[in-house]
Formats: sequence, structure tokens, C-alpha cells
Amino acid sequence: MEKEIIGKAFVLGDNIDTDQIIPAEHLVYSLNDADESKKYGHFALSGVPFEQSGLPEGKIAFINGERNDSDYKVIVGGANFGCGSSREHAPFALEKAGVKAVVAESYARIFFRNAVDGGFIVPYETKEKINNKIKTNDEIVINLVENKLVNKTSGESFELKPLGDILPIIEAGNIFEYARKSGLMNE
Repeated sequence: MEKEIIGKAFVLGDNIDTDQIIPAEHLVYSLNDADESKKYGHFALSGVPFEQSGLPEGKIAFINGERNDSDYKVIVGGANFGCGSSREHAPFALEKAGVKAVVAESYARIFFRNAVDGGFIVPYETKEKINNKIKTNDEIVINLVENKLVNKTSGESFELKPLGDILPIIEAGNIFEYARKSGLMNE
């Protein structure tokens, strides 16, 4: 895994739930079929209503047109990101859309564990509220070694809470690969 995540930010507000990340009506696609699973990326964040998007400049499309991936590689959210149901489809959809990391003030624990256990995205927690200090389309660099987010657009930097024991799981690809590589599980 790279030691930096670089990309454009997509900013959201508080309490973004799993139905907003991937609406239930789009849970009909196979997670294991390569062609069908792309649709999860296409519909990622399609349930976020304008009022809750946290975007004062107006609603900006996360996915443009018929694409299955987004130009945005980093989601910056507020408190309680990923609340709602326990579906693993939510972090899976973000990964399929090309998201590399979500940086949020706090997470619903089941979303956090699904993101880590599936190796889908890096779920960073902030030490302070930053979704009001970063704008959608800002260029972001996240240093996984220093646990720091730098907003290249504004020049501001923010400390992130260390990933601790979850980084090796994400680097391995998922919790099962981590267990195999660590000798905790036989082939």
C-alpha cells in the first residue's frame, strides 16, 4: 500500500447513513460479479439529499454521467459517518467508486469495522471537526505514516488519529488475508 493518498475531496455533513451511501434499491447487484459490482460505484452517495450534503455551494455530483467511478478519492465527513444499517455494501460502494479514504470526525462502529475488515477504504478519524474547513474539489494529501491530512488548495494541515492495528489489515487487503499472512489462519 502506498504511504500517501492523494486526490480531490468530496465534503459531506454529519450523520451520513448507509442508505445515503448506497440506497437499498441498488443492493440488487452481485458483489462478486465484476461487471455487476461496478454498479455499486455508479450509485455511491446517490442517496445524499442536497440539504444534508454539507455543500454550501450547491449539490455537486459525486459520479458524473454513466461512469462507475468518481473524480473524488477522499471523502471528508462529519460526525457519525456510516450510521444506519450494518450492510458491508456501503464501504464496498465507495471503494468501487474509487474512494481511497474517508476522513470523518467519528464513525458508526459497524461501518468502521466493515471498511477495515473488507479492506475497502482507509477510515481515518480527525482530532477536530474539519468538514467545515475543507471544500469539495480541494486537493488533499493524506500521509499514512505521519497521520496527517494536508489541504494543498488552502495550505492547511490537520492531524489525524493514528490508524494503529487496523493498517496491517487494510494493507493485506482484508481481515482474512491478514489472518493468512500472519499465520492466524491456515489456507
